[in-house]
Amino acid sequence: MTSPSPALGSKPAALLQPGRNCWRIEQARRVAYLIDGEPYFSAVRAAIARARRSIYILGWDIDSRMRLVPDGAGDGLPEPLGEFLDAVVARGKGIQARVLSWDFAMLFALEREWLTTYKLDWRTHRHLRFRLDDRHPFGASHHQKVVVVDDTVAFVGGFDLTRCRWDTSDHLPDDPRRIDPDGKPYGPFHDVGVIVEGDVAEALGNLARERWCRATGVKVKPARPPGDGLSPWPPHVQPDMLDVRVAIARTEPRFDRFEGVEEIRWLHQDAIASARHHIYLENQYFSSAAVGAALAQRLGEPTGPEVVLVTPQRESGWLEETTMGVLRSRLHRRLLAADTHGRYRAYCPHLPELGPKCLNVHSKVMTVDDELLTVGSANLSNRSMGFDTECNLVFEAATQADEAAAERVRAGVALMRNRLLAEHLAVSPDTVAAETRERRSLKGAVEALRRDGERTLAPSRPEVAPEIDALLPDQALIDPESPLDPDRFVAEFVPKDAKPRISRRTLTVAAVVFGLGMLAAAWHFTPLQELLDLDTLMRTARRLREHRLAPLLMLLGYVVAGLIAMPVTALIAVTGIVFGPVQGLIYAMMGSLLSAATTYGIGRAVGRDMVRRFAGPRINRLSRILGRRGVVAMTVVRMLPVAPFSLINVVAGASQINLRDYLLGTFLGMAPGICMTVLFVDRFTEAVRRPGLGTFTLLAVVVALVVAASILIRQRFIGRETAR
Repeated sequence: MTSPSPALGSKPAALLQPGRNCWRIEQARRVAYLIDGEPYFSAVRAAIARARRSIYILGWDIDSRMRLVPDGAGDGLPEPLGEFLDAVVARGKGIQARVLSWDFAMLFALEREWLTTYKLDWRTHRHLRFRLDDRHPFGASHHQKVVVVDDTVAFVGGFDLTRCRWDTSDHLPDDPRRIDPDGKPYGPFHDVGVIVEGDVAEALGNLARERWCRATGVKVKPARPPGDGLSPWPPHVQPDMLDVRVAIARTEPRFDRFEGVEEIRWLHQDAIASARHHIYLENQYFSSAAVGAALAQRLGEPTGPEVVLVTPQRESGWLEETTMGVLRSRLHRRLLAADTHGRYRAYCPHLPELGPKCLNVHSKVMTVDDELLTVGSANLSNRSMGFDTECNLVFEAATQADEAAAERVRAGVALMRNRLLAEHLAVSPDTVAAETRERRSLKGAVEALRRDGERTLAPSRPEVAPEIDALLPDQALIDPESPLDPDRFVAEFVPKDAKPRISRRTLTVAAVVFGLGMLAAAWHFTPLQELLDLDTLMRTARRLREHRLAPLLMLLGYVVAGLIAMPVTALIAVTGIVFGPVQGLIYAMMGSLLSAATTYGIGRAVGRDMVRRFAGPRINRLSRILGRRGVVAMTVVRMLPVAPFSLINVVAGASQINLRDYLLGTFLGMAPGICMTVLFVDRFTEAVRRPGLGTFTLLAVVVALVVAASILIRQRFIGRETAR
């Protein structure tokens, strides 16, 4: 439900309402916009270097090796982030630094720094603490991006303190400073952050302490202020607004005893409904059903606002392109259909040196007329509206204490929008402002200032092949809006009501099936097939299979993979490719059981006390369930993605479950998944080598049979235990 559209002649009423579309509204003495990484990261470093009491860093990712100032900060402190934080804490008496980063999914392991806990916690000063945040539902992520110094200065935006984020507003194609910690260059990158000073920074410090408490169980009191009036505000940063009220809006998924918070969702819906003239959106993603519905409604009105959208031309990587990219294409088509009055335009920032590619847009910004601005971590995706943790700052003219402050906000909102458009169009902010005033149209100003063949905003037409669009399931599986609760499902096995429902394992299987199906189609219909020759892979697999020690080496590979916590699913797929469907199925099952038994033995040798000490509450609850319910619990845990394969094995060894029940439960729980993986890989490779109706049909039949078998095992085996 959205607020009613305003009458054009009326004065805007205050939109921000704590408890609905924001958390708190606080005063800020100074506000500055930090567009792109060069000003943002240099300001963050300068503020942290001036810290005297406390430092909080919340992020989706962090890399201790990154250099906040690639040319060198010249402040006498080490350049790499981890060493810099350690030095700041060590040199000042009583400074406490706490860094909290998402306890990421294994899917991102190759993109993350390894041994971050060792580098930012174990080997650093005792007052520098680093923790991973896993206090969110299965599949969700901690996505807030906040830095708070002395509860006096705070940063909020789309930036993480990690690799491949730094760039200048020039976005030069070959800037030698744009390299990752391994010395590899990366492409131009655009993002936006905000620095604030005053009571709003103290409120953000409270938010950081609350998040730290949820993640670690440790309550932290606010540090005592220095009392001398000195601020860690970076001296080189000039404010864009003074003495204005700022709202903090959040997304927090429902988890444990905490209710969900959807302030950012309501903020976007209410702000879109309040727009009179134009809405400017600049975002990494564009797939939110709630935002799309609100925009479609306004575009259908005879006197509704213009909508100017700036996003990347394509998502990052093939996986995002065929998931979030498909959802963006669908939403774009919906808005085109609703735009009966020609007020919607979608663009991507074009840089001539990049050829057909556009600038990588990572920012999360929205302006509504000259009345409201929001900047933060929230994407225009379903996840950001209700599934991941998010934090945005909101500036609204109508919320200010007096008209003078309201005018400062209006000027500040227009300044942010004009700066962003000026950067993308390679003109000055004054030129954008003048063109918008003259034409009385933001869309018209952009169209007038566009220059084909130069740095500009190019029309964005997010389209995907119909075959890929048809294969993608409903967005609830790809871009969920609300959380699941696998912990409770594992504890209870199935709902206690009599009517059976489809298990989460079945939903997971379906999602994997659709994903692999899209990969097969994309390999045939897109240039992906040019990147890797499948025939070469198959010849390599046949050579391995013909080696006389291949079975033994494969089984030993499973044991080694278990010891180093390598995902077992990947090894099962390789086994299917090397040995084919029959032998592959046998060797995959034997290898999985051998690996499971080995790591089970490690858990048994280490003992319950040691595992309980290091595992954490969720895994300890799992250990108690395994010991109490034996083979049934083991079967369910194997069928659900509760924890990594090796971790479950060690925990099971330390629990009361005996080896026989453990291996039997492992066999029953993993058999459907191993069967699906091996058979699907076999049919998948055949479909890629010989694409056609017959091979794709057979692929679908194999998947349907495996999914049906998974459901049958669940209903017959787990359902019988529940009935007891």
